[in-house]
This record gives sequence, structure tokens and C-alpha cells, in this order.
Amino acid sequence: MSYGPNPWQQAHWDWRAAGNFICGGAGAGLVIFTVLSGLQGLAAPLAILAGLGLVGLGLLCVWLEIGRPLRALNVFFNVRSSWMSREALVSVFLFALGLGLAAGVKSWAAPVVIAAVVFIYCQARIVQAARGIPAWREPLTVPLLMTTGLAEGAGLFWLAAAWQGAGGTLLASIFALLVLGRWVLWRAWRSRVATLSAPRALAEIDRVGPALLWIGTVVPLVLAVVAATGLLPAAWTSVLLAAAGLGVAATGAWFKFTLITRAAFNQGFALARLPVRGVPH
Repeated sequence: MSYGPNPWQQAHWDWRAAGNFICGGAGAGLVIFTVLSGLQGLAAPLAILAGLGLVGLGLLCVWLEIGRPLRALNVFFNVRSSWMSREALVSVFLFALGLGLAAGVKSWAAPVVIAAVVFIYCQARIVQAARGIPAWREPLTVPLLMTTGLAEGAGLFWLAAAWQGAGGTLLASIFALLVLGRWVLWRAWRSRVATLSAPRALAEIDRVGPALLWIGTVVPLVLAVVAATGLLPAAWTSVLLAAAGLGVAATGAWFKFTLITRAAFNQGFALARLPVRGVPH
């Protein structure tokens, strides 16, 4: 649709931009949950490296979208006003600290978690800074995307931990809280954007709703609660949490893809007063 008073779907950010938010948020969340889990042995550095790999894959998607890829380093020169520049700068610290932690520098655990949280926050603020798109500029977009990234990372952790038998009641409870918090924030966010978003944008958002509710919330919560009771053998607990994690990660990725590529309708032009020839101002 051409520019005009009616909302039109933005075409500047495509699947590559969505890939940055999907992979970056989930990867940083995986790093955070791996550190908090206290995972030991070879599995810990492998999970951290996998999280960093996802973050790097997301940044690669952004690089592929740039019209002039050789000028990508210019992104570091606008830190004072650009959340994308801040994301890039924080990613440098995240990679340096994460690689150090994976190499065995245990004292870097807390800084890695802080850097990963800040990275997810910068990503959320990139989306929310787009003032022309009602579904993005809503203030609840920031906590929603942050919670989604953390929940996705926790889900990926349970997929990885299934092979190690790692986890515990506390981690399962934190995972359940993240899943529940994501759904509560999504409902509140959906209610807030309903008054300003275009009908087609709301239709795309509502297509994700049932999957986010059942596959991404209800079923994972039931599985996490059963696992947290500790009544089942460790092997069964790991399988249940892995299935829950897969559902949470998959629905989170679908939501982000929809938000960036399909529900991103501008509000259109709003001209409260039009100039009329011969009428004084």
C-alpha cells in the first residue's frame, strides 16, 4: 500500500530483522539461565557458547539486511541516541565476558548475566522506539519482549538440560513464573494496542494468541508444575521440562516474527487541520 491516511505495513524490516530479535533474545536468555542454573561440567560452557552463537546469528541477520554491509562498523558511532548502537556495544561486552566464562573464569558469571539482561533490554527498546507503529511503540512492548526472551532462553536451557538430567524445583518454578508472566503481559499489551492498531495488525496478532496460550503457556505450565513436584524420576522430569521448553521457545519465536513482519502497520497520516485556499489561518 502506498503512503496515505490509511495504515500500511512497513517493509523496511523483514525476516532478517525478526531473526535478530528471535535469536538474540533467546540466546541471551539461554546464557542467563545457564549461569543461574549452576550447570557443571562440559555442558555449561557448551550451553553458554550456544547462547552466544544464537546472539551472533541474530546480529548476522541484521548485517545481511544492511544496504551497505561494509559500513556496519558505523553502528558503534551513535551510542548517545541509538538503541541499535547500544545493542551492538553491549554485544561486544557480552561476547567477551561470555567467552571468558566459558573458558573457566568463574568470577565473570555475574557480569555475563548483567550484560545479557542489558542486551535484551536494548533489543526491546529498539522495537519500542519506532513511534510510527502502534504495536511497537506501546510501553508494555519492552517488558513483554524482555520476558519473552528470558522465557525462550529458559526453554532452550531445558532442551539442553534434558541430556544432562540437570535442573531442579527452583529452576522449574522460575521457568513457570516467566511463562505465566509472558502471558499476562501479552494480554495487557494486546488490550492496549487494540485501540490504536490497524484491524489487519490485530488480526495477525490474534493468530498467535491461541498458540501462545495453549502451546506456550497452559501446557508448559502443567508440565513445569508436574516436574516441580519432584514425584517423578529425574529422567521423566527432564523430558517434561524439555517438552515445555520447546513449546515456549517456538511460540515466542512465532510471536516475535509476527510482531516484526506481519503486525507492523503504521498508523497512517493524521491531519487534524487541512489548509483551505482563501480561508485565513
